Amino acid sequence: MDEEYDVIVLGTGLKECILSGLLSVDGLKVLHMDRNDYYGGESTSLNLIQLWKKFRGDDKPPPHLGSSKDYNIDMNPKFIMANGMLVRVLIHTDVTKYLYFKAVDGSFVFNKAKVHKVPSNDMEALKSPLMGIFENGVRASFSFMFKIIMRVILKLMMGWT
Repeated sequence: MDEEYDVIVLGTGLKECILSGLLSVDGLKVLHMDRNDYYGGESTSLNLIQLWKKFRGDDKPPPHLGSSKDYNIDMNPKFIMANGMLVRVLIHTDVTKYLYFKAVDGSFVFNKAKVHKVPSNDMEALKSPLMGIFENGVRASFSFMFKIIMRVILKLMMGWT
């Protein structure tokens, strides 16, 4: 390891990584460090062993869950708008060589000591314990009005009457 750097960046959260990448692209010699044994700060993604260690201490995950490497659990969900400023910065810093983007198969939250699937359609929302009766009513009204508005917009765009 070299002994002289232009910049030392502490932490591997998103802001620190973007800063480090931008400085590096500009030709500065950057040392990037983190006190954790994983990257990402509060927005990290943990494998199964790291997750178990964080929430269950020294317990090991049960063998029936499979390989720890098959898991990548986000501590904070991360969604990136396809044409947003963040994507432009990632492209500029060439970090896209190391990233893999994937459509989301499902989203889950930890609530009241249980893992719940985030509803992705009307039926799932009605069955989900995450939403109470009042929230379901508001959601249903919004969904109904949204569908009507979208039909009107489509008709106007297509020149229908």
